[in-house]
Amino acid sequence: MNSVPRVLAVLDELLTAAAHDDRGALWQLAEQGRELDANLVRLPQGAEVGEHQEDVLDVLLVVIAGSGRVVAEGGDVLNLAPTTVVWLPRTSRRALVAGPEGLAYVTVHRRRPGLTIKPSTAHEGGEAPCMLDRVCPECGRLSQDPEPVFCSRCGERFPER
Repeated sequence: MNSVPRVLAVLDELLTAAAHDDRGALWQLAEQGRELDANLVRLPQGAEVGEHQEDVLDVLLVVIAGSGRVVAEGGDVLNLAPTTVVWLPRTSRRALVAGPEGLAYVTVHRRRPGLTIKPSTAHEGGEAPCMLDRVCPECGRLSQDPEPVFCSRCGERFPER
């Protein structure tokens, strides 16, 4: 692993280069040996990341550009503007809605452990052998939700079943 600090991305340049209606992850932290995951996500005007729950990880959301809101369980609304930092604790239910100029934000969280295949035993259940219907078509994240509607990483809608 290379332990030398370096610039990985210039977010303003990535946002400027993106098409007006680009949606989803514009950049992802992909360095080998990292212990964090980070994404630059863009939602166009009025786009939503439907209500979802992350059961495993706390997520830090930092607004880079635009505006929007987080709608938390119970209807609480958190307004989002550039430089706003929001903590999304694990197990919290939330939805994101982009404002009139769209919304661009960075998410940061502990790196999700990789998937492993474990041998089954007589006393354990297990996952079905194929979970492709739970893999986001945009960013490849495996959803913990058995019937996902939106990806909690990039906001992409899962195909109808």
